[in-house]
Amino acid sequence: MAALPLEGLSAIVTGAGRGLGRAEALELARLGAAVVVNDFGQPGRDGSGQASKGPAEEVAAEIRAAGGRATAHTGDVADHQQARELVQLAIDTYGKLDILVNNAGILRDRMIFSMSEAEWDSVIHVHLKGHFNTTHFAAAHWRERSKAAGGPVHGRIVNTSSEAFLAGSAGQPNYAAAKGGIVGLTTSTALALGKYGVTANAICPRARTRMTEDVFAAIPANSGSEEPGEGQLDPLAPEHVSPLVGYLASPAAAKVNGQLLVVHGGMVAIVERPRVAAKFDTAKEVFSYEELDELISPYYEDRPAGETFAAAEVLGLKHG
Repeated sequence: MAALPLEGLSAIVTGAGRGLGRAEALELARLGAAVVVNDFGQPGRDGSGQASKGPAEEVAAEIRAAGGRATAHTGDVADHQQARELVQLAIDTYGKLDILVNNAGILRDRMIFSMSEAEWDSVIHVHLKGHFNTTHFAAAHWRERSKAAGGPVHGRIVNTSSEAFLAGSAGQPNYAAAKGGIVGLTTSTALALGKYGVTANAICPRARTRMTEDVFAAIPANSGSEEPGEGQLDPLAPEHVSPLVGYLASPAAAKVNGQLLVVHGGMVAIVERPRVAAKFDTAKEVFSYEELDELISPYYEDRPAGETFAAAEVLGLKHG
């Protein structure tokens, strides 16, 4: 029997008690990885409610019942010390850490003119700082291992961004900013850790989960986002996303580094870094207001107001 792609490797998946994280943890275990299932366990998608060990422990038990190896961790990855303990738990339990999937997050949606400081800070804290915390300690572990081995080691980071960053989301300025920051964190990490054998990539998944169910419910019918009928496969099921995470975590993806990939419903799209759409040079030594007006204003006259990144147009991406 052929070895499983992730056999002998260990992984952490944050926010793995429900939705996308759960599907990702199950997929990594199915591919042979030992998994630390992290979830703070708060019932509210806004991070409200009493923290609970239940979600993480239930997913870990599900993996073990299927013949895999898993342990639960119920700490808050937005807390620096608890993130340290999470990474150390994987190392102590399985001897090393090979894969880090950052998925944990919350939503506190509000228009920019109505958003409170607390609503801004909390989302940035969980998403962006949470990604940094776990990445920091995992990166230190891989750097030490690489130095001890005298060469590259297997290290994989899969971060979770969003189409809210790519295409905009009017009622989610905190979430869109955090997800954009995660892309910047990912590309920086990819450059820093590549020499150690570590890759870092980000995905923009579209899936129907506890965090997004009302978003998709608000999108008009016949858009492809409505819930499927009985017996039909949901194109927005998290299980459409998890195979890509398994691939990016594997040795097969060794050359995939610093990339942003959109994934949903049987589709994976690799997003290019922003490209220059137009370039203007001054006819003088320094631009004047009048010259800029003459050059730039006509460029936008025939373009839709509020148009965002070309990548969103090319992919046909729309965010509710």
